[in-house]
Amino acid sequence: MSITTLIYIIVAAVIILPMIFKIMREYERAVVFTFGRFTSVKGPGLIIVIPLIQQIVRVDLRMIVMDVPSQDVISQDNVSVKVNAVVYFRVIDPERAIIQVENYTDATSQLAQTTLRSVLGKHDLDDMLAERDKLNDDIQEILDRHTDAWGIKVANVEIKHVDIDESMIRAIAKQAEAERERRAKVIHAEGELQASEKLLQAAKVLSQNPQSIQLRYLQTLTEIAGEKNSTIAFPVPMDILMPLVKAAQNKEEMS
Repeated sequence: MSITTLIYIIVAAVIILPMIFKIMREYERAVVFTFGRFTSVKGPGLIIVIPLIQQIVRVDLRMIVMDVPSQDVISQDNVSVKVNAVVYFRVIDPERAIIQVENYTDATSQLAQTTLRSVLGKHDLDDMLAERDKLNDDIQEILDRHTDAWGIKVANVEIKHVDIDESMIRAIAKQAEAERERRAKVIHAEGELQASEKLLQAAKVLSQNPQSIQLRYLQTLTEIAGEKNSTIAFPVPMDILMPLVKAAQNKEEMS
């Protein structure tokens, strides 16, 4: 064998061997096509591919984090907002991910954008701000259902930002302040109602014992006197004066 022939063999081996032997990493799978028809899914590890007869498409099985671009959304109460999100998904069926859709990453991105606008457009602005977890679950469920035919599993969806116009922010602040004032008035009214109920109960108890009323009256006078007022004007209950009046009448009758 001549040196030239040996060189040709070495060069051919260097070119052909990489085409025959492929190494798939732990997170990779090879979708194999033989004469254009799907044959199998191979990997991980070392696989053999017949050159010119078989072709492979590598598929990454790791979790993919995809940003959903900011979307203009009009809420159900006609408020215009900009919303962006992030989607976590991965390929669970390499065969369907390659055969059923041209580019599963782009397809999932486009579907996420339209689903985000569709779901949020059915809710008020207050729901977007207060019930974000529920909206995340709704979007994730819809995406997962539609991407199942592509061999895609949507693990999670998170709404990142809900951007609102300055005028709407001021309106929301006024609304929040009005709501706080309303709650304060309701709490004050409830306190007044409870106090009046307790006073009514106390009045019923005192009415059952006249002496208790006199003691309460004297206690009130003591409290007023403790305030160091220069002049105190107060009414005298007839219950206190009646014994004196009766004693005076008895003296007149005896004289």
